[in-house]
Amino acid sequence: MPVRASPLAVPRKSRWPARMDLVQSLSGLVLALFMWGHMFFVASILLGNDAMWSITKMFEGYFVFGRSLPVLVSFVVAAVAALVVLHAFLAMRKFPASWRQYSAFVQHRAALGHGDTTLWWVQAITGFMLFFLAFPHLYQMLMHPGAIGPFGSGDRVWRGAWWPLYLVLLFAVELHGGIGLYRLAVKWGWLQGTDPDAGRARLKTLKWALTVFFVVLGLATLAAYMKIGIERAGRGAPLGEEYVPGWVRPGGAAEPGR
Repeated sequence: MPVRASPLAVPRKSRWPARMDLVQSLSGLVLALFMWGHMFFVASILLGNDAMWSITKMFEGYFVFGRSLPVLVSFVVAAVAALVVLHAFLAMRKFPASWRQYSAFVQHRAALGHGDTTLWWVQAITGFMLFFLAFPHLYQMLMHPGAIGPFGSGDRVWRGAWWPLYLVLLFAVELHGGIGLYRLAVKWGWLQGTDPDAGRARLKTLKWALTVFFVVLGLATLAAYMKIGIERAGRGAPLGEEYVPGWVRPGGAAEPGR
C-alpha cells in the first residue's frame, strides 16, 4: 500500500519577500513625497528671506509655542534618516551581489534594450550615491537644527562650501525619486488606464516633466542661497548670525547684517 506524503512535509513559501517588497515600496513612496515637500520648503527663499524664515520657524514650533524649538527639526531628521536606512537595506536585496551577477545583468540589459531596465540601473546607481551623499547633510541638520534659516543656510552653502555636495545631491535625489515613483506606478498599476502601453508612456512623460521641474527649482534655490552667502561674505557679516524679519524686530529695525 503506497504511503501518502503528509501535508506537513510540503514546504511553505515564505511571505517575507513580499512583505519586504511592500515595505520597500511604501518607504520609497514616503521618502519621495517628503523630498518633494522638502524642495518646496527650502525653495521658499525664492519668495524672500521673510518667507523662508516663516517656514523654518513653523517647523520649529514658533507659531504654536511662542518660541523656537529646533529639536523638533532634529526629530524629523532622525526619522527620515532611519527611513533612508530601512529603504536602502531593503533595496540592496535586488542589487547584483557579485561580478558574475553584474556581468549577467549588463548582458541582459544590452540584449533587451529595454528603457525601463535602464531606468532601474540609473535608480540603483543614484541610490548608491545617495547612501553616501545624503547622510552628511542629514547629520548637519540633526546636530545643528538651529542653523537653518536665510543667513545660516546661505553661509553654510557658500562659506561652508556645501554647495558642491548639494549640487550633486540635487541631481541624484531627483533622478532616483522620480524613477522610483514611476516604477511604483507601473508596478502597482496606478494611473495607467485601460491601455497599459499608453499609460506607461504617459507616466514616463510625467516623470521626466516632474524631474526637470524639480531640478530647475533646486538649481534656482541653490543659486539664491549662494547669492546670500556671497553677499554676506563680501561685507564680512559674522557667521552664526540669525535672521530676524522686520515684523518681528522691535520698531522695524534694519535687517541684521545690513
